[in-house]
Amino acid sequence: MSVSQFGQLADGTPVERVAIAAGGLSARIMALGAAITDLRVGGRSVVLGFADLASYLAHSPYFGVIAGRHANRIAGGRFRLDGSDVQLECNEGGRNHLHGGARGFARRLWSLREAGPAHAVLALVSEDGDAGYPGRVEASVCYEIPGAGDRLRIVLEAVTDRPTLVNLATHSYFNLDGSPDIGGHLLQIEADAYLPVDGEAIPTGEVRPVAGTPYDFRRLRRIDAHGGDVAHDHNFCLSAVPTCEPRPVARVIGQESGLAMDVLTSEPGLQFYDGYKLDVPCPGLGGRSYGPRAGLCLEPQRWPDSPNHRHFAGAVLRPDELYRQVTEYRFSQIGHEDLTP
Repeated sequence: MSVSQFGQLADGTPVERVAIAAGGLSARIMALGAAITDLRVGGRSVVLGFADLASYLAHSPYFGVIAGRHANRIAGGRFRLDGSDVQLECNEGGRNHLHGGARGFARRLWSLREAGPAHAVLALVSEDGDAGYPGRVEASVCYEIPGAGDRLRIVLEAVTDRPTLVNLATHSYFNLDGSPDIGGHLLQIEADAYLPVDGEAIPTGEVRPVAGTPYDFRRLRRIDAHGGDVAHDHNFCLSAVPTCEPRPVARVIGQESGLAMDVLTSEPGLQFYDGYKLDVPCPGLGGRSYGPRAGLCLEPQRWPDSPNHRHFAGAVLRPDELYRQVTEYRFSQIGHEDLTP
């Protein structure tokens, strides 16, 4: 474990970064957004990121961050909670609320509370009224590389003093091959249904079966099997409520590297975004260019716009409750004979 200064904010505030490692896995996490800035498996970088803080401040499309207080979108930034209307900041085109607002958890400086050779704990306080949210929230994230060093375990927790919304999500962009795009990656998602969206990426309210659609990933297949015209940025419905312990929900395989990543989570939803909007104007890690589909996101979370749909897996947190999410990204090397979907 090592802690260093990654850079400074415009007002001179230092931004710390901690490095953890075990076995063949290593990670670097910075205090801004509690973001994973690099994740390496056997020396191979498997996430998108930048080598300097200035690039994150100017150009990051949520690379590696913890998104919150409510990840994903809320239509019009409006919802009702216990009979009262709540209006949040509309930071996406002035129409909808995205990832907790312009100063959401992804844009805030977290405090490094604890660090060891293979783990780091960061914490953040979101005050009552932050971006329009009711209640004071205390949140924390623990990054850990346990055991043999083949998995990154992320534990997110939060408590509140008033009823509010809490929906946190890890937002790393993965590329297991180091290829220009992830269309040739194989993907499997253990979901029978997904949420269709409108032209502003807001769920329509329908829960639609994946069968017979380009969003059917129940069997391992290439991401681009339906061609490059199909955009993926949808919530896949894993369950109606969170589970106590993480269970396998997705698998990604890089066909060039033979590296597999299994996703396990306790969350009821998984947002799959194939990065089709990416167009980063500066070099990324290793000098790479990040164009469309340079990386994919698999974000465990509650369902988007859930406070406006009673049948969605919701995100209301009350003072007598503990929000807790456990997500793991497990890595393994497989033989090329096992790569045929």
